[in-house]
Amino acid sequence: MRYIGGKSLMTEHILDVIQRLTHNVRSAVDIFSGSGVVAQAFKAQGYEVTANDVLYFSFVLNQGILCNNTTTPRLMELLAYLNGLPTDQCSPNDPHNFIAHNYTPNDTCSRMYFQRSNALKIDIIRQEIDRLRPELTNNEYFYLLASLISAVPFVANITGTYAAYLKYWDVRTYKPLTLEPLPVFDSIQTAHVYNKNAINLATHIQSDIAYLDPPYNEREYLPNYHILETIARYDYPKIHGITGIRTDNDAKSDFCRKSRVHQAFSDLLQTLNCRYILISYNTEGLLHPEELSEILHQIGIHNTFHLYEYPYRRYKNKIPNNTDGLKEQLYFIEKQ
Repeated sequence: MRYIGGKSLMTEHILDVIQRLTHNVRSAVDIFSGSGVVAQAFKAQGYEVTANDVLYFSFVLNQGILCNNTTTPRLMELLAYLNGLPTDQCSPNDPHNFIAHNYTPNDTCSRMYFQRSNALKIDIIRQEIDRLRPELTNNEYFYLLASLISAVPFVANITGTYAAYLKYWDVRTYKPLTLEPLPVFDSIQTAHVYNKNAINLATHIQSDIAYLDPPYNEREYLPNYHILETIARYDYPKIHGITGIRTDNDAKSDFCRKSRVHQAFSDLLQTLNCRYILISYNTEGLLHPEELSEILHQIGIHNTFHLYEYPYRRYKNKIPNNTDGLKEQLYFIEKQ
């Protein structure tokens, strides 16, 4: 999944730092999990994993992928069944079909997020997953819902986020929406998944290592992924504006406020009950490297602080693009 600040290109470095600087790590928490790629890597390494994100669609992805250890024949049959649902009797003019009614061109909407057939397919599959829920286990339900969320970006008429749609139909939008098996990992360890504010969660959990990938700038995540959030919740929210954004956008995170980010880091790092802390950030973040380093020196054991920097790599339209002067960073400490 294309995701702002996604760590698929950094996962190898993250695991390398953990392997070189830690001992006897058996449990890991990914407290700003986003698309879940780091939490998935932790599970693949055999750790007991805790994943958390304040966005519900991220919770769905983590629950569906981390809490399943195998793709059973029953799940494959359910995916095939959902992929085969007909949409010929469905209309985007029906408000009950929320995505088609609000995010594809029809009698009352001009937004161009999806081709009509794919928008209706999203609605019909989403409604059927809820209809089937009494017959599904919790893991099955979230696996199917995560499969739907994962399929949506491949047919969405966007450049990367849902903050805007293209004014012409991209070639990807003509492909039929198809639910694919998710990449799950077998493990004897239990995965724990939460949908909470990071600081609130930190008061209730403990782990050997805590990995933090907080927002770096003032850009909020919910407006950029509002359609995925709505598909996950399917709560028929009030929406507004050219892009049909949800009106229930929560107050801006303190990690996205220049005036509050220092205190937010201090509070979270002090609260975390763990032996090691590893933080992803970058050199253009709201918190200057010297400030973040100072906070970590205050709570870390002497001489355990490490800072690693890597060339920043951004994917735009699937083409690698290097940005001069910008570095990805990994901060590490062993906590006092």
